Amino acid sequence: MATGWADTELQDLRPVEQAPYAARRRAALSARFPGERLIVPAGNLKVRANDTHYPFRPSTEYVHLTGDQTVDALLVLEPRPDHPDGGHDAVAYLLPRSDRESGEFWQGAAKGELWVGRRHSLAEAEQLLGLPCRDVREAAEELRAAPAAPTRIVRGYDAGLEAAVATDEDRDAELKTVLSELRLVKDDWEIGEMRKAVDSTVRGFTDVVRELATAIATSERWIEGTFFRRARLEGNDIGYGSICAAGEHATIMHWQRNDGEVRPGELLLLDAGVETNSLYTADVTRTLPISGTFTPLQRKIYDAVYEAQEAGIRTVKPGAAYRDFHVAAQRYLAVKLVEWGLLEGDPDDVYELALQRRFTMAGTGHMLGLDVHDCARSRTDLYVDGTLEPGMILTVEPGLYFQPDDLTVPAEYRGIGVRIEDDILVTADGHENLSAGLPRTSDEVEAWMRGLTGA
Repeated sequence: MATGWADTELQDLRPVEQAPYAARRRAALSARFPGERLIVPAGNLKVRANDTHYPFRPSTEYVHLTGDQTVDALLVLEPRPDHPDGGHDAVAYLLPRSDRESGEFWQGAAKGELWVGRRHSLAEAEQLLGLPCRDVREAAEELRAAPAAPTRIVRGYDAGLEAAVATDEDRDAELKTVLSELRLVKDDWEIGEMRKAVDSTVRGFTDVVRELATAIATSERWIEGTFFRRARLEGNDIGYGSICAAGEHATIMHWQRNDGEVRPGELLLLDAGVETNSLYTADVTRTLPISGTFTPLQRKIYDAVYEAQEAGIRTVKPGAAYRDFHVAAQRYLAVKLVEWGLLEGDPDDVYELALQRRFTMAGTGHMLGLDVHDCARSRTDLYVDGTLEPGMILTVEPGLYFQPDDLTVPAEYRGIGVRIEDDILVTADGHENLSAGLPRTSDEVEAWMRGLTGA
């Protein structure tokens, strides 16, 4: 068993596409923490049941800085005390190839290559990542033996590694915040990946409409599976649990059980995104009439949400306050709710008192990228109280949700939920709607569905 195997070492590998971009991100991080050791783990496998594990997805911070997706790995930025600008040497610690002579190849269904497939040797990984690579099994000992230096680690991904290094929790939290803020503005490569994610998502929505008749005969699960098929075909996975909410389930903000009936005459709120093989995700929502045609009341509500979204998108440009799109959309919906007699008073007063939030529920958007709610650990003054810059990508997603048991609205409104969500890139002179390939107006939605279903 230990002998008679060919040499399969790969030669002359080209670096992964994001390698030069990841190097620039590491340089930016290095400049923020001169003289300090920085440790960024990829994370470990998580048990799903007994001896089976969830599919592994490395930590966002590790992927952003390396382009690697290896389990149990870590990145170390080691300070160079003799360097004039306090720079760092970057090292990736990875699992090497399995050893047949020791039996490691054959044993251990979680990591033995017989069970999980070939991984790159350390020499191959160095070519791919443009980084020195070492055996991760020696990382803890090497870190303990390294020259004394202030050390920070990104917590929450590798408890064993956290226990092996002495760090301060508050200082570690600052590192995670800075890494979150490094993702606020996307580079050209990231924007290209986001375009791929959105384009695949558009095709996934198209698949769903084509198969609505089958969903009507089965359940929301068919819709979920249909979109998932596209995500796995063209990317790594879905970027988050798909919301396939038919009928009154559309009033539940994060409905993911997806086990309800799909009935003609009601609406389907589909919130889903493809995650690319590089782990960047889209996040798009459309609300569709299951029969292909909106009822007059459904159309009235849908058109109001569309106009609110338009008001929000128009504010997205460099130099604008991040909150502007939320304010514009919420103010518009406050006006409509007063106009319809569902709220009383001056619309400005309604907005200032946030009375419309009974029906609008959530915020109107968020940053988007490697995480569906990207950059969430950033400081408030740089994110929600910050200013938009070219390269930022955010969602604009107003909605109206009339709960099935809300006695303050007429019975015909109850159980209707509408959300429209698009992925918006801030450009040098304004914005670009990356998900414009999906129709948004009520007339366009109906025509699109007719063209796909022949109804």
